[in-house]
Amino acid sequence: MDWGKVIYIFFSLMSLTSIAGYLYDSTSSVLLFTALCLNLISTILKIGVKNLLAAELFAASLVADLHLIPAAYYEIVLHNSHIALALSIGAFIANIVAFVFASIELAKTREEF
Repeated sequence: MDWGKVIYIFFSLMSLTSIAGYLYDSTSSVLLFTALCLNLISTILKIGVKNLLAAELFAASLVADLHLIPAAYYEIVLHNSHIALALSIGAFIANIVAFVFASIELAKTREEF
């Protein structure tokens, strides 16, 4: 078992599910901050990865970061939950795309064995 891949997928899924939790209960800024932190960790783990779709995974993670950072600002500082919710939906979609890329990469690496 590749523990590096386990940790990388773990943080990616935790970020995705944390954003889903915020979308479910959009009144909790703690959930949004947790999703932001988990997504930043996930992005950091993707730096330097040399897999088949590494660039696409990293780009999707950056897109999610660039949605969650202003979403946290709007939610926590400006108390504008409508814009924060809209930005979080974009981050959620970006993380779903990243998960699809990770699934495709897993299927391609399984074909090589």
